[in-house]
This record gives sequence, C-alpha cells and structure tokens, in this order.
Amino acid sequence: MIRINLLPVRAAQKKARLQGQLVVLVLVLVATGLICGALYTSVAMKISNEQKEIAEIESEIRRLQQAIGEVAQFKRLQEEFQSKLDVLDTLKERRTGPVRFLDELNRVLPDKLWLESFQESGGTVSIRGVGLDEETVARFMRDLEASPFYTRVDLRVTEQITQAGMKLQRFDLTARTATPAGESTR
Repeated sequence: MIRINLLPVRAAQKKARLQGQLVVLVLVLVATGLICGALYTSVAMKISNEQKEIAEIESEIRRLQQAIGEVAQFKRLQEEFQSKLDVLDTLKERRTGPVRFLDELNRVLPDKLWLESFQESGGTVSIRGVGLDEETVARFMRDLEASPFYTRVDLRVTEQITQAGMKLQRFDLTARTATPAGESTR
C-alpha cells in the first residue's frame, strides 16, 4: 500500500485559511479604524461648529447688551429731559398766574379803597388795605368772592383808624386763589 502524507497539504490549507482569516481580521480592523476615525472627525467637526456658533451667539449677546445699555441710558435721559420740561411748564404757569390774580384784583378794586400789601403763598392770598368805610370794604369782599380767581374770602381784622382827620377802615383779609374752569393760568 501506498501511503501519501497529507499532513503538509493540510498544514498548507490550514496556513492558507489562517492567512485568509488574518487578512479578513486586518481588513476588519482597518475598516473599524477608518469608521472610528470618520466618526471622531465628524463629532470633532460638530463640536467645532457648535463652539463657533456659541462664540457668535455670545458676541451677539454682548452687542445686544450694549445696545440695551444705550437704550436704558437714552430712556433715562428722556425721563430727565421730560422732568425738566415739566419743571419749565410749572415755572411758566406760576410766572403768569400771579399776573392774572393781580389783574382780577385790580378789576374788583373799588375807587375808595387802597391796598397796602398783597402776599400770595401756596394758593393763599393775604390782602391788607384801607377803605373809606365798612360798606366799601364789604363791597370789595363781595366782588372778590364773586370773582372766578378767588374763593373763600375771609375777613380777619377790621378796625377804624384816623388819617388826615378822616375816619377810615383798615382791613386784613385772606382768600384762596382758583383757576376758572376751562382756563389755565398760562
């Protein structure tokens, strides 16, 4: 009988199979490495893009905060300007207000009555003067009360005095100033 030694063929087949498996293993490892590298590169690019976007958003936020600060400063200046305008309006109103009150006082002043003092403070007027008699002082008070610029006329003091041989009535009264309906004091 003839004997054939198949061991070297089997070993060669085994070696060839092992080489094929090694090639497949190397190819799988290379493919896995390439896939992992591609995934890493993709994630790194996404991270880089997100960081750029975050930086842009933070830059936009700083720019908007600066704009908000400028708007707040503008509003503060606008409020300050408006308060100054209000003060000016108030000053204008008070500047011409007493003129109207004095004009009305002159209108209701009787011929035989003289004023010695006129003081206005906080809407209250104090008038001191001399009249020919009680009737003249009373007429002055009635006319003043009937005026739309004066209310609550109150006689505080009246006394008889003698000047240049004539008997006269000295008086002291108070009243509240008022603005007629539909008219400002400007």
